[in-house]
Amino acid sequence: MSGSKPDILWAPHHVDRFVVCDSELILYHIESRANSNSELKAGSLRLSEETTATLLAINSDTPYMKCVAWYPKYDPECLLAVGQANGRVVLTSLGQDHNSKCRDLIGKEFVPKHARQCNTLAWNPLDSNWLAAGLDKHRADFSVSVWDICSKYTPDASAPMEKVRLATGDNESSSVVTKPLYELGQNDACLSLCWLPRDQKLLLAGMHRNLAIFDLRNTNQKIFVNTKAVQGVTVDPHFHDRVASFFEGQVAIWDLRKFEKPVLTLTEQPKPLSKVAWCPTRTGLLATLTRDSNIIRLYDMQHTPTPIGDETEPTIIERSVQPCDNYIASFAWHPTSQNRMVVVTPNRTMSDFTVFERISLAWSPNTSLMWACSRQLYECTEEGKDSSSEKDIATKMRLRALSRYGLDTEQVWRNHLLAGNEDPQLKSLWYTLHFMKQYAEDIDQKSPSNKGSLVYAGIKAIVKSSLGTTESVRSSWSGSDRQADVVHYVSEERSLALQLCGWRKKGSDTDIGPFLNSLEQEGEWERAAAISLFNLDIRRAIQILNKGASTGKGDLNLNVVAMALSGYTDEKNSLWREMCSSLRNQLSNPYLAVMFAFLTSDPGSYDTVLFECAMAVRDRVAFACLFLNDAQLIKYIDKLTQDMKEVGNLEGIVLTGLTKDGVDLIESYVDRTGDVQTASYCMLQGSPSDVLKDERVQYWIENYRNLLDAWRFWHKRAEFDIHRSKLDPSSKPLAQVFVSCNFCGKSISYSCSPMPHQGRGFGQYGVSGSPTKSKFTSCPGCRKPLPRCALCLINMGNPVSSSPGASKSDEKIDLSKEKKVAQFNNWFTWCHNCRHGGHAGHMMSWFRDHTECPVSACSCKCMQLDTTGNLVPEESAQP
Repeated sequence: MSGSKPDILWAPHHVDRFVVCDSELILYHIESRANSNSELKAGSLRLSEETTATLLAINSDTPYMKCVAWYPKYDPECLLAVGQANGRVVLTSLGQDHNSKCRDLIGKEFVPKHARQCNTLAWNPLDSNWLAAGLDKHRADFSVSVWDICSKYTPDASAPMEKVRLATGDNESSSVVTKPLYELGQNDACLSLCWLPRDQKLLLAGMHRNLAIFDLRNTNQKIFVNTKAVQGVTVDPHFHDRVASFFEGQVAIWDLRKFEKPVLTLTEQPKPLSKVAWCPTRTGLLATLTRDSNIIRLYDMQHTPTPIGDETEPTIIERSVQPCDNYIASFAWHPTSQNRMVVVTPNRTMSDFTVFERISLAWSPNTSLMWACSRQLYECTEEGKDSSSEKDIATKMRLRALSRYGLDTEQVWRNHLLAGNEDPQLKSLWYTLHFMKQYAEDIDQKSPSNKGSLVYAGIKAIVKSSLGTTESVRSSWSGSDRQADVVHYVSEERSLALQLCGWRKKGSDTDIGPFLNSLEQEGEWERAAAISLFNLDIRRAIQILNKGASTGKGDLNLNVVAMALSGYTDEKNSLWREMCSSLRNQLSNPYLAVMFAFLTSDPGSYDTVLFECAMAVRDRVAFACLFLNDAQLIKYIDKLTQDMKEVGNLEGIVLTGLTKDGVDLIESYVDRTGDVQTASYCMLQGSPSDVLKDERVQYWIENYRNLLDAWRFWHKRAEFDIHRSKLDPSSKPLAQVFVSCNFCGKSISYSCSPMPHQGRGFGQYGVSGSPTKSKFTSCPGCRKPLPRCALCLINMGNPVSSSPGASKSDEKIDLSKEKKVAQFNNWFTWCHNCRHGGHAGHMMSWFRDHTECPVSACSCKCMQLDTTGNLVPEESAQP
């Protein structure tokens, strides 16, 4: 600008364009360099190692510029308002092609009644036709004018019509408007302006001696505060009630909701300031520039929560950055790039600069590793894995804990639904544990001395116990009379193994219909057809495939497979057998492939079925129990068990059971996934055994308990402990807290009382709430009286529900409804600070309505001293 230092403006709708305002308007295009070592293009300026600026246009037809404002809307995109030294506001452009709307506006002038300098311009962000101009003082005129750029020119204006040469090179007569839409601030000077984004008719102006908020709906009234900090008023784009202004070397931060005084004052260097600007991409970050300085100061404002009514200044983090070695004339934040700015020196040398944030790194028990940079909070996750199935295991366990995962002991299989039904291994695990629990209870009821515990030992132990009892049976195909009989093996133990695999229902050794029906309901047509075929029912397998093809979500190729099955023949040299052997490898579904592998295999040689890894382990084990003899079965089960243990596949629990082999398998699973939650609940499902004493199992359980505490899931951890004590009574912890006498030091408990008949009413932590229990009011050891309750004034040891002098506050607790609550309300409780206390129920009722101790003349705020008691469990805040 003429006689002043240059300034920078970014294009509102082009993040790669900016204009330098000096004696002329110069438009630049900023772009990234492909190679930092490559040569600059002709006419390009180097801004940094990565960016360059290319000159696009120059407008030198608007002399005496004092201020410039870029039109905020996209159309017309290159329209600028220029404030001149004589007070005129001229609309000009830097574009090459103009539509009709732009041509009508370019060259339009807005002229005040009396000539004086135009100090500032501001476009209304909501109504883009309104342009506010701030002028110097004139005793007979207003200093703030709001112009409507769509107003028609006034031919009777006193100002002469001038010719203006535009950037396009055309000569046109300019339209002159002399009547503003609004006039404000009479007999005063306006040094800075900005519109308040929350309302299109609120204008904040920095006048000569005050900051004023003008409401254009009632121009006769204004809100103002006397201050010297009236220059450079600017609104925080992220907090519309926060405004910054400056005077000399001080910056004032204002809250428009409390406009009486600044909420914060920042003291700069002795030299006066030239510019302040809020960062558009960073909350609460203010940049300031001092005259004749090469340093930009940054103020990061972080408000700390304080009690209501207390006035404290926000926390400020101050930093200084040096974009270049020369003096800085002006700077401008990039509108979209994080913490990026362009600075310009008095000789128009420009530099592109990014303010790097200090990164704070923290581990969270909820979301693993996290770090914060600027406004962004980043989580350490694997790239490209955003689905729920790829969440971090800690996040999965946390969500499962909220859904009470693992606590369903009646319908154990439902736990896989509580886990989100996302992992087939978890589904197989919980179905296996469900079948184990179901059949173990059934066997024990029928024959208590029988081997019900063998069920929890897994199929590996079951099939080994069947040696010598297995019989071979020849059965014909159901629904067909063309094929020869098929040899399979039966025994009581193999039947139990099939039940654990889900192929048989309790009380039936042959009926597979209910299992097939459940598979059909879940849409597993291929699996249902294969299992039907393995049970020698080829007709039903064909029916299942046809039914699956007829459904909307079924595969139409199932009809083709069904047709192929209908032509089955057991002749070894048949064309059907030859074609199926060659084409089964082309089938994508593993169950369809093993169907043809089974039909084309020689009797006793079923490796293509048994070692199909895509099949469920339960189905492979059940198939082996049907068609392998004892020697083959033992060998296959041992190998498969070892494979499951090595990879930590939970489907292998059906083989290992809850034994040492099962612990080894779970250990591999935990090492691979870190899921100590499933490991803990799994090991607790079986009957109490030596596996629960394994150090690894105890380590998993304690780690899971610590996780629940770290997540502040204290209620969930308590539920887990209760669940654990039910399944493993040996894990029930002994009492750790006792009430002891202040005189003799002995515990006031029935366990150490010399008079058991008198101490019968006491528990380990307090007094029983039943009014029929015995009670006493003195120490069982030294007979000294027990302290009195501060509220009911009855000696401790009397149940609250039977106290004749119990206070009315007991009615809020309703002690008679639930035994556990009544027991807790009789506990001894006291403040560690003032030593006053009483029945727990009375104390809780008192502190619901009071903050100070109930004892007279004691001002101790007992409940507020209990920081742990004031914490809210995390699970209570969940939806």
